[in-house]
Amino acid sequence: MKTTGPQRVSPDIAEKHEAPKCNRGDDQMRRFVIFLMASGILLLSASIFAQQQDDSRPGKASNGTPLKLVGKYEFPNNVTGRFDHILVDLKTQRLFTTPQSTKAVMVFDLKTRELIHTLPGIAIPHHLLYREDLNRLYVTDGGEGGALRIFDGKTYELLKSVPLLPDADPSIYDPATKLLYVENGGKDAKMDYSTINIINTTSGENLASLTVDTPGLDGMAIEPSGPRLYETDVAKNRIVVIDRVARKVIATWPITLGKTAVTLALDEPHHRLFVGCRSGHIIVFDTATGKELQALPINQGVDDLSFDVKARRLYAACPAGDGSIDVYKQLDPDHYVSLGQVPSGPGARTGELVSALGRYYVAVPQRDATNAQILEYQIQ
Repeated sequence: MKTTGPQRVSPDIAEKHEAPKCNRGDDQMRRFVIFLMASGILLLSASIFAQQQDDSRPGKASNGTPLKLVGKYEFPNNVTGRFDHILVDLKTQRLFTTPQSTKAVMVFDLKTRELIHTLPGIAIPHHLLYREDLNRLYVTDGGEGGALRIFDGKTYELLKSVPLLPDADPSIYDPATKLLYVENGGKDAKMDYSTINIINTTSGENLASLTVDTPGLDGMAIEPSGPRLYETDVAKNRIVVIDRVARKVIATWPITLGKTAVTLALDEPHHRLFVGCRSGHIIVFDTATGKELQALPINQGVDDLSFDVKARRLYAACPAGDGSIDVYKQLDPDHYVSLGQVPSGPGARTGELVSALGRYYVAVPQRDATNAQILEYQIQ
């Protein structure tokens, strides 16, 4: 039947088709649950953000360990006292080190970690250099006479001794010029000044020397793309800057944020010089201005400091207490975060970073019933 006007709907039918009404209490409960869920998400996000911010602060340790112990090099039980240097030669797969009580350089196979040779006749063995192209080993000898000993890297035969002043100790190599800069003289030689000798490592000739007015030079760092040589002056608590071309001191920078500066590492691209102080600090210098920027806390007694330019990490070998390797990450030239202190051993002050292998080595002196060891860590 056709209708021509508005239809009337029966009240009973209208009641059946009306949408169900919500209970007021249920609606309030749903809103409350939604509120709680939203609040929880906001709180969780804030917590994660705060944690990220906290972990990026200078001096704050991150999660995980930066180094994993993967091997040990064992010394005979007659090797006592301190070490002064570790050197790894990748071409011949050997590790060289200088336990001073033995008056020798001891050589290990890098793959088997076994002792393969002892090179005697060095009164006080200090710093090491290996020239792969010539297969020669260079050893600074701090004995009474003072000398640079040059050995055949294959036969271990002594090729030449270059006479120096007493207490020949730290040295640093310039691969561009093949020149070796060797510190000698100073307080332990009963002199009130120090000398830096410049030696041609190809000919073995002592080319020249320059005098620095202090009895206490120690750590060295060289500028690969510039003329500067940096030195720590322990006696006067300062940095000495030398022009290698002019062969003269061009600046001195006082150290006020730490004491007993003995080791250096350089971040040349970012104009940063890192100064390891035995007082328990790494002082960051701006090499463009010569100004101290900040002090990073570390364990006391540091003797070796390394900077991995690619990974932007600092490694400090610190012997105090149970011994530690203190590791920092450079976030940018002005911000650093601690990645933690990795246990090493009491007196473990001699370290060597080999970034090509992803390894860090540290020498631990003999103690109690434990023989001297070199610990090998894998960089994480």
